[in-house]
Amino acid sequence: MNRGGRGRAIHLVLEDDPALLRAADAARRGRQYLVLVERYIDWSRRNFPDLLIAGLTLGTIIELAVTQVPYNTAVIPVALVSGPLLFLRHRFPFGAPAATFAALALFATVSNVAGDDLSFPFFCALGAMATFGASEERRIAYAGFPIAFATVAYVMHEFHQGLGEIPWIGGFFIAAWFIGFFLKSRSRQTEELRERAERLELEREVKARTAVAEERARIARELHDIVGHSVSVMTVQASAVRRLLREDQEREREALQTVEETGRAALSEMRRLVGVLRRPEEAPALVPQPSLEYVDKLVAQSREAGLDTKLLLEGTPSALPQGIDLTAYRFVQEGLTNAIKHANAKHAEVVVRYDNGSVELVVRDDGTGDGKGGGSGHGLVGIRERVAVYGGELSAGPRAEGGYELRARLPASVE
Repeated sequence: MNRGGRGRAIHLVLEDDPALLRAADAARRGRQYLVLVERYIDWSRRNFPDLLIAGLTLGTIIELAVTQVPYNTAVIPVALVSGPLLFLRHRFPFGAPAATFAALALFATVSNVAGDDLSFPFFCALGAMATFGASEERRIAYAGFPIAFATVAYVMHEFHQGLGEIPWIGGFFIAAWFIGFFLKSRSRQTEELRERAERLELEREVKARTAVAEERARIARELHDIVGHSVSVMTVQASAVRRLLREDQEREREALQTVEETGRAALSEMRRLVGVLRRPEEAPALVPQPSLEYVDKLVAQSREAGLDTKLLLEGTPSALPQGIDLTAYRFVQEGLTNAIKHANAKHAEVVVRYDNGSVELVVRDDGTGDGKGGGSGHGLVGIRERVAVYGGELSAGPRAEGGYELRARLPASVE
């Protein structure tokens, strides 16, 4: 059943069972909710400093509105502006936190002693100290210490408190500085890791596309050698038959001459087009392309390389078109190469099965996949391209009993 048929069948089953339909809807809503939660968490993490500043501003407003302390009303604008100043920290990395400390000093100047009972101006100053600690420029970050301690000393004096309290109050500012420094470092590391992951993903995609392009070019070159040989044989045979005709067979001679000229023109065009794909160091193949006829030699080479390999031939062998034969050979070659170089395998098995107008190929091993072959990892991409050319089927993956298996089914003829 195709995908559309399965979807319609599932929909009909759900319509027949309302409980299943409700469960499916609940699962869909649950997935949507999780996506929204993940987006919100990611947004909150990226905007945490701004959210904190907004919280400090809101807290200041609430504190000014509900407190019964008889503070001087002149402190209201000073207190309200101390938090929002930090929103300008990206444009003014030094000026914004320094202005918040200046607002705290001005707050202590214009308020009476009762203003000491207001907490949020102090919290805003702690936020400014964390902003200094998070600064990218170290000279700006370290400048926060003298500014903070000078402001604290001035505020203590204005509120008629002993200077002996400066050390433990200063401890809060030191802690805030290190919190800002730590959070910025973590944020920087996270951003670097994200950029590195995106760069690696982009490089992997580029390499995969390059591998596909190179493999397609290689397939085209090999098919050129195969098809070129066949067309050459056709052209030679047509020329030979034309010379054997009687003088009165003029129409047959013209038809064969047309076949001969068309074949030569096709060969010329193929050489011109595929010549663009062929590397300068490559030359056209002067020997027959490999085929399943030589699969026993592949197995023997695998044994010589130290991999205990067994070959199983099932069914009645049939002649395969040259392109399919070459693809089957390359499939077995790639499977054994992976088992030797990359899978750290000790045993492997190659199965060639002829059945119902197709040939099935299996290469399985007992490897762990932790070999140190150092390959590019794109061999399977090439095999997938080759199998797709002839409309075959390919599967690859780990085996339940351990090891890895490559399996392909190719048609025994080209339609």
